[in-house]
Amino acid sequence: MEKEYKIRPIAFMKSPFQTKFGVPRQSGITQNTISEIIFEPEYRDVSALRGLEKFSHLWLIWLFSESAIESWSPTVRPPKLGGNTRMGVFATRSPFRPNNLGLSCVKIESIQAHTENGPVIAVSGADLVDGTPIFDIKPYISYSDSYPDAENGFALNPESGKLAVIFADPVHDVLPDRLIPGISEALAQDPRPAYQDDGSRLYKMLYAGFDIGFKIHDGCVFVESAKKACD
Repeated sequence: MEKEYKIRPIAFMKSPFQTKFGVPRQSGITQNTISEIIFEPEYRDVSALRGLEKFSHLWLIWLFSESAIESWSPTVRPPKLGGNTRMGVFATRSPFRPNNLGLSCVKIESIQAHTENGPVIAVSGADLVDGTPIFDIKPYISYSDSYPDAENGFALNPESGKLAVIFADPVHDVLPDRLIPGISEALAQDPRPAYQDDGSRLYKMLYAGFDIGFKIHDGCVFVESAKKACD
């Protein structure tokens, strides 16, 4: 008799990244973006977090809820390879997988034991869209989880292709100063698919309630506009 396996979210992510476009392609890249883990009511027991304050980082197991698929393919087209090169799905971190689960390592910034939403964990470096379901959290253990000499295959170091980010003067009058570092980190990674290279195109990214308009050319990101998303 075939077994039936059930898992359910224990929490959801409250993130400044409100759509898929602009979300970092890996965790740990945007250290200036703070997100919050909000537990479901039945898991809002502070006892479940006892001892977590002694760790600096967490593993998150979560759902690619914005990339649901009805069937899977053994190969996918990683955007950073231009969108035309196929790789095996298990050689990538593509969201289009048999079970569309994500795995991210984030840094614990604070643990608030008692809020209106129960215990809340604030983290940096998350690559999750706002509202993403989280199935489990586990402490990161450096002596077993870190392999500095590991091979990275075709996954390029993001530092090698970082772009300069330049904000137009009027944008500074609209955006709160606290958001500038996080937006800069996200845009410096070039959120466009690799096959898009139109320097005249205006792109939009939703971040922390703001609609950010930018263009990319000559190795720079030019942030030309920003307004409240509800405007």
